[in-house]
Amino acid sequence: MIEINLFQAMLIGVFCYLGALTTPWLLGLTGGWYTLSRPLVAAFITGIIVGDIENAIIIGVAVQTVYIAFVSPGNAMPQDLNFVSWLALPLAILSGQDAKVAVTLAATIGVAGTIIFNFTMLSNVFWNTRADNALAAQDKKAWQRNAIWFPQLSNFVVRFVPVVLACMYGPKYIEWLVNAMPASLMHVVSVFGGVLPAVGIAMLMRQAIIEKTMLIYFLFGFVCVVFMKVNMIALVIISLLLALIHYKYKPGKYTASANVNEDEF
Repeated sequence: MIEINLFQAMLIGVFCYLGALTTPWLLGLTGGWYTLSRPLVAAFITGIIVGDIENAIIIGVAVQTVYIAFVSPGNAMPQDLNFVSWLALPLAILSGQDAKVAVTLAATIGVAGTIIFNFTMLSNVFWNTRADNALAAQDKKAWQRNAIWFPQLSNFVVRFVPVVLACMYGPKYIEWLVNAMPASLMHVVSVFGGVLPAVGIAMLMRQAIIEKTMLIYFLFGFVCVVFMKVNMIALVIISLLLALIHYKYKPGKYTASANVNEDEF
């Protein structure tokens, strides 16, 4: 288990707030939600803060794989990725857990985080009502307080405080809970954590693969990595070549060209 001080915990809490979906300060969603709240980015930053980059990256990669196809259309979030990145990951890193336990912990906290997110959205209704009243009264300063500063203060509290408390006092309880688990239950947790990254990859394939014939390329890549031991750099080069061949010489393109030529004659 890694011991951290209050300043380190507060720094992680600040990053959690900056990466929240409702925080506008880092170029809106671009620098916050779509950058800081990615598990791999959060793991790297957390590793720098706590001084364990290698283990943090290993855990971050595993958790990122689970959420690689995560989308939140219209603020509808099945899981709060911000708490996954800045609450679950620091807990796993600080308590010294492996990637499989970290994935299970992330899935659990991510679901629980949606409750806090929905509570934040509900509490903002109060400030929005006050902002509407201030706008009707043409009170610009009151409108700014209720439309900007008070909602952001609420957002800061619900992000910053739980993360700081969890980083300061949570790792020892996570370690105790894992050590207290029976071997059979721990095996179930490890299996569950090992399966979730495959679910993330499957979701990504569901979105990316338009034609079923493209599965051939996925299977070819799987064979290259597992059986032929091709490294990632070589695999990327092979993938680019296959993508070029598929785009330039796919049968549908030649069929369309042949039909055009026949019509011309």
